[in-house]
Amino acid sequence: MLHKKRKANSFHPDTRQRLIALAVASACATLLGQAHAQEANTGAAANAADPTNPNTVVVQGIRASMQSTLNMKRNSDGFVDGIVADDIGKFPDTNLAEALQRISGVSIDRNRGEGALVTVRGVGPDLNLVLLNGRQMPTARLGDQSGRAFDFSNLASESVSQIQVYKSVRADVTPGGIGASLNILTGRPLDLGNQASFGAKVMYDESNNNLPGDVKAKRSTTPEVSGLYSTTWHDGMFGLAATGSYQSRNMGINTASVINGWLGPLRGNATSGEGLVTPPGDPNYVNIKNPPGPNDLYLTPQNMSYRMNGYQRQRTNGQLTFQFRPVKDLTTTLDYTYAENKIQQRYSELSAWFGHNTDIQGAEFTKGPLASPLYYEERYTSPQDISMNGGDSATKSTLNSLGFNAQWKVSPSLRLNFDVHHSVAEAKSDSPFGINNDLGTASFSRGTTRADFTNEMPVMSIQGADFVAAPHQVAGSWFQDGVNKMKIDQIQLGGRLSLFERSGLNFGLGHIKNENHSVFQQVQRDTWGGTVPQNSAAYDQSLWHLDDLRKYFGKLGGADNPNLFTQIHPFDFAAVRNAAIGITGDQAGYTPSLSNPAFDRTTIEKTRSIYAQFNTDWDTALPMHTGIGFRYEQTRVDSTGLTKVPTAIRWISENEFPVDFGTQVYETLHGKYNNFLPSVDWDMDLRPDLKIRASYGVSIGRARYDQIAGGSTYGTTASVTGDTVSRGNPALEPVKSKNLDLSAEWYYNKQSMLSLGLFNKNLTDYTGSAVVNENSPNALTPVGGKYWNAALASGCSASNRICIRNYILHNFAGQPGVTFTGDNSVGNAQGTITGIPGDPALPYTVSTLANSEGANLKGAEVNWQHMFANGFGFQANYTYVKSDLKYDNLSLGNQFALVGLSNSANLVGIYEDQNLSVRAAYNWRGEFLSSTSDNSKPNPSYVEPYGQLDLSVGYNLSKNLSLSLEAINLTDATQRTHGRSDMQVLQVSTGGRRYMVGARYKF
Repeated sequence: MLHKKRKANSFHPDTRQRLIALAVASACATLLGQAHAQEANTGAAANAADPTNPNTVVVQGIRASMQSTLNMKRNSDGFVDGIVADDIGKFPDTNLAEALQRISGVSIDRNRGEGALVTVRGVGPDLNLVLLNGRQMPTARLGDQSGRAFDFSNLASESVSQIQVYKSVRADVTPGGIGASLNILTGRPLDLGNQASFGAKVMYDESNNNLPGDVKAKRSTTPEVSGLYSTTWHDGMFGLAATGSYQSRNMGINTASVINGWLGPLRGNATSGEGLVTPPGDPNYVNIKNPPGPNDLYLTPQNMSYRMNGYQRQRTNGQLTFQFRPVKDLTTTLDYTYAENKIQQRYSELSAWFGHNTDIQGAEFTKGPLASPLYYEERYTSPQDISMNGGDSATKSTLNSLGFNAQWKVSPSLRLNFDVHHSVAEAKSDSPFGINNDLGTASFSRGTTRADFTNEMPVMSIQGADFVAAPHQVAGSWFQDGVNKMKIDQIQLGGRLSLFERSGLNFGLGHIKNENHSVFQQVQRDTWGGTVPQNSAAYDQSLWHLDDLRKYFGKLGGADNPNLFTQIHPFDFAAVRNAAIGITGDQAGYTPSLSNPAFDRTTIEKTRSIYAQFNTDWDTALPMHTGIGFRYEQTRVDSTGLTKVPTAIRWISENEFPVDFGTQVYETLHGKYNNFLPSVDWDMDLRPDLKIRASYGVSIGRARYDQIAGGSTYGTTASVTGDTVSRGNPALEPVKSKNLDLSAEWYYNKQSMLSLGLFNKNLTDYTGSAVVNENSPNALTPVGGKYWNAALASGCSASNRICIRNYILHNFAGQPGVTFTGDNSVGNAQGTITGIPGDPALPYTVSTLANSEGANLKGAEVNWQHMFANGFGFQANYTYVKSDLKYDNLSLGNQFALVGLSNSANLVGIYEDQNLSVRAAYNWRGEFLSSTSDNSKPNPSYVEPYGQLDLSVGYNLSKNLSLSLEAINLTDATQRTHGRSDMQVLQVSTGGRRYMVGARYKF
């Protein structure tokens, strides 16, 4: 039953006092698609802008910020969390992703030692949507050109006033986030008024000191500056605001890894293929201790790597906002946002490749059913390569966003909003060497090689190394170049109509065009056997210098192992590259180019939408508020992909099968789908300080761009088993989630609360990957062909590819498909072998896609925030998530499992008085599955539990001048990733602490 009389504690938007709105004022009012929030913020903005208003609330300080966040949660429709800056330019963390991890249910993936990607309630980064002032933002990432995940490391926090995290479905919020939709809000001049501030910091990153001189930056201390200027004139008719920031950071991350993953999995009764080549009955079988049983699953390492990575980053952000309010009821806003993130990477690497076809292998395994090697060893009859690799590359990412917004109060009961923006994100090379590269140099003097996996990091030992008898030389190499560019054009029209006295209808429609373009190429020289004779000193050996590996990994368990091979030889990348060009005469082989890309694809999504949401307050014995809405969308997808079809493969060395391609053709595929997305919100005040809440809604998460790409992508390098192919499907529908949320919230005093939330997500239409085997209609493979079978008949083992190559090249030289170029220094034949008529067709392992999978995800969130009267306070939260759709480590083949699922916890302690503020924050994330594929193999990757402690201290010298000290990763935590078992380490990374000292002056 509806009543006309309003109660003081009613939760109708027109009557709520939302303290959070006072912090951001009409920044929220510019959000077209959120007319409900706009209503509340308009009145609040008037209070914030008028210092004579007795109801004005000045939001400043950590406690006030936490109180504002609490009120946002309390007064929202549905389930909303967030973070509020205590003052513009003073966001509580140095990175937006690192700030978001403080929210219950939000976890982050770290990249280069800092937060980058966000997972919410166990839903991975690709299925969370990021908005800037209510507008969908483009994203461009060279590390994953096919993903939809927004990289928060590109945005500085200085101009951000608030982040809203919508965990439940709202009809008036742009869909696309199953975990959450995250809305980043920036300040507006008509709310900020006349003010200016300038801040400067000095950052010291100790990780830069833990690097070889060839890859480290000259300075570990770098600057950061930021500024804000806001002014209004003509009695608040005009407003202009500008914010800007620049940050430079030099850092180092060292990784010990099995860099190309683990071979397998295989059953213990396997007699050939990847893995052990010493089955029962083989004379060398005695070298295998506790061998895997016939039904045990086991894997063996591919290659070992120790890499010292040096990074330099320069991040520039700026925003310019102009507002015009010709009359009280009409506000227009024109804004431009720019973000630029430049990253330069240099690395030095020691690596060794296991052949798995040697005369003698040794290993000791753990007990099954999942057997992992405690150590793995190979003893060679001829010297192998000790690789000293290097890289030197740079990338540049930019975001340009231009938008216009108008909010018009047509009458006391009707408000209209119009918003349009054009935004472009682009990532590309910022170096003549490309976006990623590897210059492989080697000394061919490696004897018995062992990898020990009983420590925190893998320990590699090498016998026989002789860098004098076998000088360093350039071997194989690859150089990559690419561009990823996304453009979004979005227009939204919405409004709010007040109905009766306590109800309102939010309504709107919109159109969005999303265009994603990706180009990639790799030039590769497959001279892994060397570019000069193996005992030649053709390369100037002074370009390499001796260093000690142990000192760069000293903090990891295993670094003190006396068996660790510690001789590394970093080198001058540019000088060695130039020397290789001079010796080989191959400029193109060391120069990336996009003139003949491996893939070139463009996907265009056009979506039209309409929504309506009816909100009302119920003046019942226990006050209630409800919101019922729907959103309907139509989406069309047009995807064009460059297809290059293999024409042949060339067997050029023991494990190298590069693919030759024919002419390039473009293929366009089409798809379309519709979505009806209902939502229901309900909350009730059991008493003034106790609220219960429930929400139901259907949300969507769109497929990755490689999943909907037109054309087919073929692997540039095949193997004995054939080539890999990926094929997109533009008709894929988004993942759908039916979401149910419940909570009880106790606000037991003005700044304190305790809450328990439960959630359940029923996910359908996940993209399932099915592997289909096909045969090439054009390309032939010598594997299993005429010459191959002749080699087997002569006595060669199918797994001993050196024997097979020697037989074919020595006995069929000059015949069709066989080009013999001579023997190397140890007597092994060199040359190229290709398929001939009558040989088998090149097998394709094709990954195809369809909406076929479903999952259920459920969990709970506990939040406790308490403020004491003496200036102390704390926040604590814990999130538990569960799904039955987990990876089965004992199963073979491709699997579908939820990526990113993990528990998480936060504990934040604060102290604040008039001058001093202290904040210590500890964040923990449990183990989670990060990938179901390891270097194209059906093997999982698990990121192990990680916890980090951060500290910030601020001191106000005066009302204008403040000082700050920040310390990040005080515990100097390291990260570790493993495969099917803890013993199967994939990567262990060191980082380091970083410190910032700063000052900020408000004019």
